[in-house]
Amino acid sequence: MLYAYTLNGTTLERNAVENGAIPANAVWVDMITPTNEEERAVEAHCGIEVPTREEMAEIEPTSRLYSENGARYMTASLIYDAETDHPKLTVVTFILAQNRLITVRYDEPRPFARVALKLARNCPMGITGEAVLIELLDAIVDRAADVLERVGAEVDAVSRTIFEGRATRNSSSQRYQVSLREVGRKADLTSKMRECLGSIGRLVLFFINDAQNTRLPKDQYSQIRGMSRDVTSLTDYAAFLINKLQFLLDAIVGMVSLEQNNVIKIFSVVSVALMPPTLIASIYGMNFKHMPELDWPLGYPLAILLMIAAAVAPYIFFKWKRWL
Repeated sequence: MLYAYTLNGTTLERNAVENGAIPANAVWVDMITPTNEEERAVEAHCGIEVPTREEMAEIEPTSRLYSENGARYMTASLIYDAETDHPKLTVVTFILAQNRLITVRYDEPRPFARVALKLARNCPMGITGEAVLIELLDAIVDRAADVLERVGAEVDAVSRTIFEGRATRNSSSQRYQVSLREVGRKADLTSKMRECLGSIGRLVLFFINDAQNTRLPKDQYSQIRGMSRDVTSLTDYAAFLINKLQFLLDAIVGMVSLEQNNVIKIFSVVSVALMPPTLIASIYGMNFKHMPELDWPLGYPLAILLMIAAAVAPYIFFKWKRWL
């Protein structure tokens, strides 16, 4: 799909482009899973080369951030479906050419809809593609902050479940399994957020350096500088969450090991406690002729009592040593 946003007073109107007829006064051209015909129409109208999806997926900075024929190409990895159990990353290319913004994307990150709705209600007079890009970047950073804030709260909840939960022995295994899955999901989301912030940080730095050459208005330049500091702060917070999740993962593994050790300890105590009675029973099971106890009237009860005493004595000793 191909949409063109044109300025109408203090609003930015969105119109679907049909037959490649892009309005001359379009401030923002949004390409969503474009067809070959739509790509050729944008290239002809804006005098740029639209990168392919394969070119957008390249990870080296020189393939994502560059200038060509007066146009500036900036590609970043953005997160979407962050509220689900399967968050994903998608690449989006921002192209600035002739004060017009062209975006190329194949998914629906939430900041795009928010910015489109915001500018449809009210936008500055004479808005340019650079201003729209700053609005999009600001919404992307705000979205990243919201996601990380939610992840931080959920990680705290998982931590309380692990360290403060009062589970019985029967349910502790299930509780650890649930916590392990939660930690894995949060770690996956946080790592994707860190990758997203890393690509946004590089894009913002490229935009700042380019803004110094293109003489961006002072207020927009200050906004971009502040955005760069926000991205750095969020990246540090994402790294903190990753370290905390690694600690929780180690804690879960350690507690599972303690549970296993407790089970093994019980079997070990039972084995040690039953060794003396087994020895006594095996002695009296031998087929020797001269065993005086076999002729005693009280020989059998004495052997039973001896085996019970031999089993109880190790248990009392272990309790005294506080090994149980």
